[in-house]
Amino acid sequence: MKKVAIQGIAGSYHDIAAHQYFDNEDIEIIACNTFKEVVKSMHEESSIIGLMAIENTIAGSLLQNHELIRQSGCYITGEYKLRISHTLAALPGTAIEDVSDVNSHPIALMQCSDYLETLKNVKIVEREDTALSARWISENQVKCQAAICSKSAAEIFGLNVLAEGIETNKRNFTRFLVLADTRNADKLLKGVEKNKSSIVFSLPHTSGSLSKALTILSFYDMNLSKIQSLPIIGREWEYMFYVDLNFDDYMRYKQALDAIMPLTKDLKILGEYVEGKQSV
Repeated sequence: MKKVAIQGIAGSYHDIAAHQYFDNEDIEIIACNTFKEVVKSMHEESSIIGLMAIENTIAGSLLQNHELIRQSGCYITGEYKLRISHTLAALPGTAIEDVSDVNSHPIALMQCSDYLETLKNVKIVEREDTALSARWISENQVKCQAAICSKSAAEIFGLNVLAEGIETNKRNFTRFLVLADTRNADKLLKGVEKNKSSIVFSLPHTSGSLSKALTILSFYDMNLSKIQSLPIIGREWEYMFYVDLNFDDYMRYKQALDAIMPLTKDLKILGEYVEGKQSV
């Protein structure tokens, strides 16, 4: 049985993504309060796999997780793109017109802003997690309170679903990265035909340095599916560039990295893996 560490509890979107990614496998979820705890658990027990959200199609990148992965030394072994569908849930017997407060994570509340505007005289309460909001209502039997959470969380904590699919944009996906301790990564990737890579590097603070690196990657037919910059603390106006590359030819990809190496500083491969499936 695989042990999978996530930030969140049963019914959270991390929990759903873990079970869908490891479909038809027995997994044990290790619930963590923070993403740092996810990494810590992996270092303490090398067989533990981590699952971490890295970006959302509406809210954008989780910038702190890019840096956390780089500093952790963990290796990306896969990814999964989960369709996020929010529900409004409350205790049995509660009607929508009875709801006085709606509780959820700030991002989930933002993603449901159009629906929330249709609810009159309702207070919006920001909490640390979607599933935790559902659990809080259930455990405390708080009437007239509702949570925005997954349908799975509502079922787990015995809440009635008052409305489904309340997210404003139906093309709402979160991309999760599957992480492994370096001692476990080779085992998980054995026999895998990789076609995607996540790398990070810095560049000299000179004119055209980024353009030159990207031109070389383009010459080698690398498809840049994402590029994210983060400032380097203590080095004013210098940045780390996190780049996702898709490729058809693994050897040509390696040649591309060799070609940009002289132009970059601190280049590091965060992971080489198979491009993830997208849930429907």
